[in-house]
Amino acid sequence: MASEQALADQEDDPVRRRTFLAGAVGISTALTTATPALAAADPVGALEEALFQPTAAPAMPLDRLRALAAARRDFRAARYATLGCELPELIAAAEATRDSLTGTARDTAHAIIARAYVLASELTVKAHSEAAWVTADRALRAARDSGQAAPIGEAARVLAIAMRRSGRGKAAVDLLTRTATSLDAEHRRPTAPTLTVRTSLLLTAAYSAAVTGDRTTALALADEAEQSTRRLSADSGAGLFTVDASPQQCALYRIGIHNALGTPDEGIAYARTLDPSRLPTPERRARYYTDTARMWHQLGDPRRTFTALRGIEHNAPEEARRPAVRTLTAELTYSSVSLPGLKEYAERTGAHR
Repeated sequence: MASEQALADQEDDPVRRRTFLAGAVGISTALTTATPALAAADPVGALEEALFQPTAAPAMPLDRLRALAAARRDFRAARYATLGCELPELIAAAEATRDSLTGTARDTAHAIIARAYVLASELTVKAHSEAAWVTADRALRAARDSGQAAPIGEAARVLAIAMRRSGRGKAAVDLLTRTATSLDAEHRRPTAPTLTVRTSLLLTAAYSAAVTGDRTTALALADEAEQSTRRLSADSGAGLFTVDASPQQCALYRIGIHNALGTPDEGIAYARTLDPSRLPTPERRARYYTDTARMWHQLGDPRRTFTALRGIEHNAPEEARRPAVRTLTAELTYSSVSLPGLKEYAERTGAHR
């Protein structure tokens, strides 16, 4: 499995390092011309441009592609402007490196590319960019070329999200469940990473089913995901590249599932079981506050909605500027309720119209 540990192993192989270092040169700076201010306003602008007008980059040693780990940290910390600037450079370098390799090293490069495009897909989805289709398709192509289960599952998940957001929810559920079933068939005794991937696929499938209004399927898939999670040890360390599989994650998804089904009252119990400070990353904590804000908004409780919105900004300021969150903020701002600090919050996050 291509992972941060696998990249570390590359560094410890002196023969491979001599081979790669012979051709190592710096990365082109042509892809990093976006200013911080522009990136903050449009975190996917540089990425979208690079997808359709790629710039050549030199190949480099696999161990020099540790920028993937940095990009992952930026995603999990919800530093989206930074992530949007670094992904074009990372993808260009990884693809050039892959083209210079053969054998298992090439497979590792494919996995790195797949995960870079998974991050790109997560970012474009958050920005409501149509480029999510492109990044997800490229992620799945590279993942399949790697032949590794975890990248394939991660890529299938982001492609399904793009499908669901374009109105193809049932097709998304089918893709996710088929991919999860294929993992069952290929791994009679699944490893912790395989179980983690499977859980993530089932949770995303459950939410996708809920978006289509299929309550029975949504809840059944959520139950199956929880059963899969129970097979993981607490210290397995088997987190996926962008999310994790845990009882907390399952409870978090349940809130979103019930919001999508139009039964937000049923999500309250799950929200109360979660301590957001114990969720593993700022991105996941922001997800908790986003889902609970939607839950309270549907239930007609503006004060709790605003409290949740402030929780988003406190944990991940860039999440509060996402289009979906700005829309929710605007709806609250232009309702009949008057809440101290709401107007200022809306202005800070770009929701004030």
